Amino acid sequence: MVANVVQLTESKKQIQYTGRLFEEQRAAFRHNPMPSLTERRENLKRLKRALLTHEDRLIEAIDRDFSCRSRDETRIAEVMPSVQGINYTLKHLDEWMKPSKRKVSMLFQPATNKVHYQPLGVVGVIVPWNYPLFLAVGPMMSALAAGNRVMVKMSEFTPHTSALFKELMDATFPQDLVAVVNGDAEVAADFSSRPFDHLLFTGSTAVGRLVMKAAAENLTPVTLELGGKSPAIISTDIPMEDAAHRIAFGKAFNAGQTCVAPDYVLCPADRVQTFVDEFRNQFASLFANLRDNDDFTAIINERQYERLQSYLDDAREKGAELIEINPARENLKDGTRKMPITLVLNATEEMKVMEEEIFGPILPVVSYNTLDDAIQYVNDRPRPLSLYYFGYEAEMQDHVLAQTHSGGVCINDTLMHVAQDDMPFGGIGSSGMGHYHGKEGFLTFSHAKAVFSKQRFNSSKYVYPPYGSAMHRMVYKMFIR
Repeated sequence: MVANVVQLTESKKQIQYTGRLFEEQRAAFRHNPMPSLTERRENLKRLKRALLTHEDRLIEAIDRDFSCRSRDETRIAEVMPSVQGINYTLKHLDEWMKPSKRKVSMLFQPATNKVHYQPLGVVGVIVPWNYPLFLAVGPMMSALAAGNRVMVKMSEFTPHTSALFKELMDATFPQDLVAVVNGDAEVAADFSSRPFDHLLFTGSTAVGRLVMKAAAENLTPVTLELGGKSPAIISTDIPMEDAAHRIAFGKAFNAGQTCVAPDYVLCPADRVQTFVDEFRNQFASLFANLRDNDDFTAIINERQYERLQSYLDDAREKGAELIEINPARENLKDGTRKMPITLVLNATEEMKVMEEEIFGPILPVVSYNTLDDAIQYVNDRPRPLSLYYFGYEAEMQDHVLAQTHSGGVCINDTLMHVAQDDMPFGGIGSSGMGHYHGKEGFLTFSHAKAVFSKQRFNSSKYVYPPYGSAMHRMVYKMFIR
């Protein structure tokens, strides 16, 4: 009881702290509503210096939060894309900030049309636990590039990372420019209800609905980066070694705790056993053992571990064949939250592994007869965040691209579309809305203000009242046809 009261008091303190920071940022934005290119570049450089100076500390904090997080995975998926994204933005920001010229119809000449890109104001970012650094820095970087103030709500499930990130940002920026908020679900709910000028949320579809509902009360525009069941389609003719190797990497990375991880495989019926055999071989080439292998990441916490185990129990009870890929045949259930990848054969629609986003090292394998059957299977379900197609025939690649909808696509690879600096990242339908990364990130956090300009001569006066003149008749004849 006492603990609950203390926790409640702490949550209220965090909520009050959030409110104070929000008002400070709004006031600071009104004081400087259009930061210069020099200011924005300096902010990005300060962010980059903080990441590089404290890289080892950040990697260590994430490792502690997961109990075992591959340090190389953190470098590859969090540090490197954050730094490269900043470098790319620094290189192109001058070009992005320039007003874009637009055409003026002869009807309105002489005049000019331009679109000016104006900061929105105060941007809120809600960060999940699976990539706590990259999914904080990426939106922050885009928002700062666009000239905004930024408030970041870190995940309570990565306490070491969240505390360190707040420490670093507090030391790097004034809080009326960048502020980090920590706290539980009550604090997160309050955060999403603030009247931000834009709110970006990364997380589950279920929570995304709640965030959007809260934002709607303030007419706050949202970018939702959700998840879903991202399929990997294997063609009839690709060498199975190629497909299995790349799928194994994408599924094993961060132990499958990735919103764009392959969620299930669609495999030709006569190639399922070949895929199972080759997947086992390819996974073993990546991870010869798991228990004491620092390259293989653990499940983030006991709650997520139990959820995943319940999915396997449910599939087993409902008749699925489970194939555990554990090259050294280690006992991983004694004092570790590491889980081997488990292939699920004969999965049916009523199993949780096919109903819910898995977000862990479980991979159902669904057989199909023709490629159009596989496409129909995907299209009968909510649109995924990512789709992966494995096949070298260009005509079939184009067919899959044209006949399916997903947030993004990799052809003959997994995950790597997220790391492309000059490509938008975002979902569609149940997997999210809006985009960021690169120029799209700058645009997401900018207001595209249309500016129509004319000087002394006013051609519009010829269509002013009184109506019915010869000039009106000539204008109608020229422009209504």
